Amino acid sequence: MNNSTDSIADYRRQLADNLAASIEAFNHDHDAAPLVRSRVALVDSLLHQAWQQFIPAHSKASLIAAGGYGRTELLPGSDIDLLILWQDENDHLLQQALESLLTFLWDIGLQVGHSVRTLQQCREEAENDITVVTNLMETRLLAGDSILFEKMLEITGPDNIWPCDRFFAAKLKEQAARHARYDDTISTLEPNIKESPGGLRDLHMIGWVAKRYFGAAQLSELVTHRFITRSEYNSLLQAQNLLWNIRFALHTVTGKQEDRLLFEHQRTLAVQFGYQQDEHNLAVEQFMRAYYKNALLINRLNGMLLQLFEEAILARSQQQEIIDIDEDFQSVNGFISAPDSHLFSNNPLALLRLFKVMESHPEIKGVRAETVRLIRNNRHRIDSDFRQRADARQLFMQIFRQANGQGLTHALRRMNQFGILAAYLPAFANIVGRMQYDLFHRYTVDVHTLFVVRNLRRFVVPEHFDEFPLCSDIIQQLDKPELLYLAGLFHDIAKGRGGDHSTLGEQDAIDFGIAHGLPEADYHLIGWLVREHLNMSMTAQQKDIADPVVIQAFAQKVGDQRHLDYLYLLTVADARATNPKRWNSWKDSLLKALYQATSKMLAMNNDDQAHTDSQLAETHRKAARLLENSSLQPSDISAFWLTLSEDYFLYSQPERIAWHTETILQANLQGVISIRHLAASGVSEILQFTSDQPGLFCKSATVLDQLRLAIVEARLLVTDQNFALNSYTVLDPEGLLQGIQAKEVIEKLNHIEQVDLQAYQSIQRRIPRQLQQFQSNTRISFEQDPACSSTLLVIKTADRPGLLAHIGRILLDCNTLIQNASISTIGAEVEDSFQIVTHKGDKLPADGETMNCIRDHLMQEISNK
Repeated sequence: MNNSTDSIADYRRQLADNLAASIEAFNHDHDAAPLVRSRVALVDSLLHQAWQQFIPAHSKASLIAAGGYGRTELLPGSDIDLLILWQDENDHLLQQALESLLTFLWDIGLQVGHSVRTLQQCREEAENDITVVTNLMETRLLAGDSILFEKMLEITGPDNIWPCDRFFAAKLKEQAARHARYDDTISTLEPNIKESPGGLRDLHMIGWVAKRYFGAAQLSELVTHRFITRSEYNSLLQAQNLLWNIRFALHTVTGKQEDRLLFEHQRTLAVQFGYQQDEHNLAVEQFMRAYYKNALLINRLNGMLLQLFEEAILARSQQQEIIDIDEDFQSVNGFISAPDSHLFSNNPLALLRLFKVMESHPEIKGVRAETVRLIRNNRHRIDSDFRQRADARQLFMQIFRQANGQGLTHALRRMNQFGILAAYLPAFANIVGRMQYDLFHRYTVDVHTLFVVRNLRRFVVPEHFDEFPLCSDIIQQLDKPELLYLAGLFHDIAKGRGGDHSTLGEQDAIDFGIAHGLPEADYHLIGWLVREHLNMSMTAQQKDIADPVVIQAFAQKVGDQRHLDYLYLLTVADARATNPKRWNSWKDSLLKALYQATSKMLAMNNDDQAHTDSQLAETHRKAARLLENSSLQPSDISAFWLTLSEDYFLYSQPERIAWHTETILQANLQGVISIRHLAASGVSEILQFTSDQPGLFCKSATVLDQLRLAIVEARLLVTDQNFALNSYTVLDPEGLLQGIQAKEVIEKLNHIEQVDLQAYQSIQRRIPRQLQQFQSNTRISFEQDPACSSTLLVIKTADRPGLLAHIGRILLDCNTLIQNASISTIGAEVEDSFQIVTHKGDKLPADGETMNCIRDHLMQEISNK
C-alpha cells in the first residue's frame, strides 16, 4: 500500500460508501444486524491490508480487535478499539512502523482507540482490573502473529487469573454498581441504551460470563451446552437486534456515537420507525413502550441466566443446602425452588402460591433460576378460567392481607418481573412499560405503581417511622390497610386507554372488589380513592389552603375522617413515587397542612361564621403568646394589627404573624426586608414591608427570578397606611439563602424602585434542554366563587425562565392587583393560581373586558416565547 493522497482518498471513499449504503438500507427496512456485520467485515479487510503493507513480515506482533469491535459490533459512530500485542517493546523499527500504521488509519477516517502491550503487561493489567480482562476475552486476531495472540489468551484465561467464581463475583458487583447509577430501574425518562438496566451491557454481561465459564465464543453455544433454551436464545437475539436498530438510528440522527435516548431523539426515532399517534397514545409513547418492554425482557433474562451461572459455579465448590418448605416448595441455598418440574402444569394455582410462600418466609432471597424458567413457561396457564377460580382470588387477596403488608412489595415486584401480575390482572398488562412523555412522571406506569405500594408499605416499617411520622401514625390506625395497598395498585391502572384514567380505574377497582368478594363499603372505598387520588395534591398545590372556604369545600368532598386518612396516605405515597427528585419538604408541608386543616374542619360543625370567628380568635391568641417574650409593647402590637385585614389573620399561621410583627415593629414601621429559613418545609420566606407602589410584585418577582430563586407562594397585602406587606416563599431545601446571597436579595429588594422592568424582561435566559422538547397547550381560566371576594385566575402553560415576572407585568398592565399567588410546577408545565382584584379591591367585572385583556396579553406573551 502506498501511503499517498490517492490511497487515503480511496479508503475513505470505501468507508463513506459503506456508511451511505448502510444508512440507505437501514432507512428502508430498519434492520441493523446485517449492516453491523457488513461494516465489521469491511474494517477487518482494511485493517488486514494495512497491517500487511506497513508492518514488516514475520514481526513478533499481532493486530487484535477489542471491545465492541472485538464482539463484531460496529455501529455508524462506533470507535475501532485495537490492541497491538508485541513481544519486544524496544523494537524501534516496529515502533516506527506502528506509528505509520496508526497515522494512516486516522487519515482514512477510522476513529481508532488503541493500546500497545507486551504479554507481561497484558497479564499484569488484567490481574489488577476486571475491565481489562473482560476486554481481552472479547478480542479477535485480525493480522500478525497468531501464536502471540493465543499465548495472550492463555495467560489471561481462567486457569491463570480470574477463575470463574472470582470473575463472576466481580462482574456481578460491577453490574450492580452500573444499575445503581441508573436508579436500578429500566424506566428512566432518558435511558442509556448501552448502560442502563435492560440495555446492551446486560446482554454483554451474559456473554462475558458464558465465555469465562464455558469458553463460548457466541451466545448460541449456550444452547448447545443446554444452558439456555432455543426460545430463550431467540428472545435474546431479538432483544439485541432491537437495541442495535435504536443505536444505529441514534448514531445516524446525531452524527456521532450517542447512546442516550434523549427526549429530542425519542420523537425523531418514533417517526423514523413508523409509529403514529392514535386516539390514546402519542407516537413517541408507543416507541418508548416498545423499548421499555424490550429492556424488561433483557432484565428478566439477565437475572435468570446470571443466577443459573451462579448456581452452576457455586455447585462446583459448595454443597447445596436444601430445606423443605412444604409439599410443593423447598429452599435451595436460600432460593425458593419447585423440585417437581411439572408442578405448575399440574397445579397452576402454585404460580400464585409461590409468592404467598415467599411473603411468609422473608429469609428467602429469591426464586431459583430453574423455577423462574418454569414460571416463564407456564404463566400462560393464568387464563380467564384461572382468574375465575375462587381459590385463586382468595390467594391473591391473602398476598395483600399479610400481616402489616410484610413482604408485599417484594411479592408484587417479583410477580411483575416474572409476568404473573399482568397475567392475573389483564388491565395491569396495559401499563407494563407504558411511559408518559413529560418531565413529571419519572418512571413507566407499572414501575411507578409498585413504588406507590412500596411507599405505603414503608409507612408501617418501624425503621422508616422517622421519614413521615404523621403517615406512620395514621396507618397504624387503619382498620383495613390492604384496601390502601389495593388502591395504590389500581390508581393508575387505566392509563393509556383514553378518557379519564381516574374514572376508568375506579370502575376497574370496583369490579375487582366485587369479583374478590370484598364488602360493598370496602370496594367503594378503593374505587373512591382511585377516582380522587389526584384531588388532594391538586388542592394543596393549586389552591389557597389557608382559605377556610377551600378547606370546607375539600372537607365536603372527602366526607369523613376515614376517607381523609386513606386519601392522605395514598397522596403522599403517589407524589413521592411520581418523581422522587421533584418531591420536597415544601410539598410535604402543604399536604400535611391540608390534612390537618381538613381534619379539624371535619370535627367541627357546619356554622361557617362561627368557624371563622373561632379561627380568628385562636390565631390572635397564639400569635400574641409567641410575642410575649419579645421587647414589644402589647399596645403597639394591637395598634399594628388593627391596620391589617381580617384575611391576613385567616390565611397566615401564628408563627408567620409573630415574625412579621416583631420584624416590622422593630424597624419602627419604616420598611424592612427580612428572610427566615423554614427547614422543616425546605423553603425560605422573604418578608417585604415597604411603601406600596405600582408593579411592586412584578418588580420583586423579576428580581427573585434573576437571582434564580423559585417562588412557590406569594401573599400580598396593603395595610391601612398604604404599606405593602408581602411574603414570598422560595424553595431552599439546604438553607442556602443565607449569608452573602441573603444580603444580595435584601439589597436588591430594598432598592426595588430602581428596577427597570423593560431592561430586566428583555433579558432572555436559555430554556433548559429538556423543557424545549415539550409543547403545552396554554389554558387560562377565571373562577368567580360567590364565597370569595376576589377572582381566581388559573394559568396552565409550559414552564420557562422568567414566566412569573412576565405574568406579573401583564396583570399590572391590565389594571389588576394580586392578593395571593400559588405557584405549582408539574414536570414541564406550570399551573399558577392568582387571587386578583380591581384597583378598588373588588372582583373583576362580569363584562369580561379585564379578563379579555389578561387572556389576550398572556396568550401573546406566551406564543412569542
